[in-house]
Amino acid sequence: MATLTKKQKTLAELDSEKLYTVDEAIATLREHKAKFDETVEVAMNLGVDPRHADQMVRGMVSLPSGTGKDVKVAVFARGDNADKALAAGADKVGAEDLMEDMQNGNLDYDRVIATPDMMGVVGRLGKVLGPKGLMPNPKLGTVTPNVEQAVKDAKGGQVEFRVEKMGIIHSGIGKLSFKDEDLKANFEALTQAIVKAKPAGAKGKYVRKVSVTSTMGPGLKIDLSEVEGA
Repeated sequence: MATLTKKQKTLAELDSEKLYTVDEAIATLREHKAKFDETVEVAMNLGVDPRHADQMVRGMVSLPSGTGKDVKVAVFARGDNADKALAAGADKVGAEDLMEDMQNGNLDYDRVIATPDMMGVVGRLGKVLGPKGLMPNPKLGTVTPNVEQAVKDAKGGQVEFRVEKMGIIHSGIGKLSFKDEDLKANFEALTQAIVKAKPAGAKGKYVRKVSVTSTMGPGLKIDLSEVEGA
């Protein structure tokens, strides 16, 4: 039988059923931190079945304290809009040339944005961008005439959330090196956005379970009274 490491032993001693406040959870993650700057992630189990269109939960939220991550952004735009996107910090801007680049497998981006007039070009990338969740979408603000603002939002801490087939949403809310109050502000922004995005078809209890974890840390259950509207 494999011997447990010191870290594994300490993690095993944690009460898996304990309900934490957000402050207690952050403090506990810090007690068990690794030697690198771990990402802090929230998982929310929702009472929805995303196979039904009226139970899909998806949206964007700006995390007030940012993500601590360098977000790579590609923009489909021409002329003046292309110049504005570059000035706002887009990593790659183009039209047909960018489409061909993506068709050749260059898809190392976290967000793809397009002006409405470019959707004829972008539409040809459905099979490439769709499976990666990168297809620009007007409902998410990634198809917009205001590419400058969309790039700034993406670079400044805006994250997309989308429910997975088991009714779970996972999203990073920053790094363990963030201050406690910054992680807490990001936790509140994300969870409130998800609560507000409750779909019409959701039946019964909407927020079933919330947990917080770090890259190498324990998964800690959050008391649902910490999530307003849960």
